[in-house]
Formats: sequence, structure tokens, C-alpha cells
Amino acid sequence: MKESAVSKGTSVSYFVDEAGDGTLFNAKGEFIVGTPGCSKFFILGLLEAGDSSGLTEKLDSLRSELIADPYFENVPSMQPAARKTALAFHAKDDLPEVRREVFSLLAKENLRFFAAVKSKKATHAYVKSRNRIDPEYRYRPNELYDYLVRCLFRDRLHQHASYRIVFSARGAADRTKALGHAIDQARLRFSEKWGIETSPTIGIRSDAPPAHGGLQAVDYYLWALQRLYERNEDRFMKMMWPQCGLVRDIDDIRTAGYGVYYTKKKPLTALALKGHPGI
Repeated sequence: MKESAVSKGTSVSYFVDEAGDGTLFNAKGEFIVGTPGCSKFFILGLLEAGDSSGLTEKLDSLRSELIADPYFENVPSMQPAARKTALAFHAKDDLPEVRREVFSLLAKENLRFFAAVKSKKATHAYVKSRNRIDPEYRYRPNELYDYLVRCLFRDRLHQHASYRIVFSARGAADRTKALGHAIDQARLRFSEKWGIETSPTIGIRSDAPPAHGGLQAVDYYLWALQRLYERNEDRFMKMMWPQCGLVRDIDDIRTAGYGVYYTKKKPLTALALKGHPGI
């Protein structure tokens, strides 16, 4: 096993959030993907921030500026009591005018976005095949989340001496240990595939978006990506594509069994998704 040529002494901050959810069934066990309120895809996104503290400061400053603007004086989502935009930027809750300001700010920052996309139709097919083999098996949404963690981090933990990974908090349960295990598996698979062994310092925590500009930023990239997959609207993704390092579509196997890797040279657009088996 050979040691990789990492950038010794360097540290990188990663911020992780999701779009959609892992829900496949309702309380009666009925498959509900694609019905109102249930997404067709589950997406996990990772944002690499060159200056995470500076990003937080800039987003805080922009939010203060917008809240003080008389144009937004009586907007409900801008009021502290609503605990929405006044607390943190969240693309789903923010006004279009606010989203434009945030996207414009992010486009100027030293950021790189990565994502893994999973079709919930394909996940359902896997669950059914698994149940034929093991009737006792029961699908849990955290399985899908942890699988995408492994996919997303497999090639992201070998170039620097230390990593700070901040996951957006999901519910009341502390899943830090489970996420750490998923990341360890990602490192092991990278090592087995490439014969490269590294031992960076990795710090993992879950936190709320108001404390981290990086979590607010990754939410915006995910919102843009979800609009493309769920609504066939790619104008937001096109705006931010120069900062996208890689989007892996795992279940678009029309041309290759491993899916599709979208990069700067192979942009992800609405046209590229035409005929996608998960839509």
C-alpha cells in the first residue's frame, strides 16, 4: 500500500446537506414516490469552502442588510418570530429577490459543490429484490443517506492533512457515530480501489445552518439541483455550474452501468435528463 501525496498541513472544511428525503412508503406501506409531497430523487450535497468563516460573515452581513431594507419590512419570512430568513438563509423559504442576492454572493466565492443523486424508483426496486431474498428486511431511510455519504466522500478525503465535516442536523437523534462509520468505509473503499493509504485528521459534527454559512450555501446549491431533477428547471443550476466539481447521477444507467458523472466539461442540464428512468 503506498502513501498518497497529500498537501501536508492543509485543512479543508466540508458542509453537507440533503435535498428531498429517503421516504419511499406511507404509514400503510404503500409506495408513494412521485405523489404530491414526496420527491422522486434523494440528493446529498457537499460544499468545499475555501474560507468558511469569511463566507459566514458575508452571509450574515447580507442578511442584516436585507432585513434593514424597507422593501422587506413587512415580509413574514423576514421577521425574527418566523425563524426563517431572519435566522438563516434557506432557499425554499426565501423570497425570489432574496435568493437572487444570495446566489449572486455565492457565485463570487471560492466554493466547490459536489453531489450524489439517487432515484427513489431505483431504490424501491432494490428494496423489492432484497425482500425477495430476505423477507425480514425492512427499509430505513437512513440507509439511503449513509449510502450517499459513502458515495460522496469516497474520493474526497485523500488530498489534505485534515478535514472538518459539518453535517446539517437531521432530527433529534445524534447520528455522528453512524456518519463517521460511513466516512471510514468511504476511505477504505478508496484505498482498496487505488492502493493509496492516507491518515488525515477528520472532525465530524452535526449542527444547525444559522451557525455556518457553509450549510446555508450548500442548501442553495441543493435547491438549484433539486429544481432541475424535480421540476425540469435548470436556470439556477446553470448559474452556479462553474462552481460545481462533480454531480454523480447513480441511477441514470442509459449509457453506463455506473451512472453518469457530470463535470465542468459535461454540464448537467434539463436536456441531459430528458428520458431519465427515475423521472
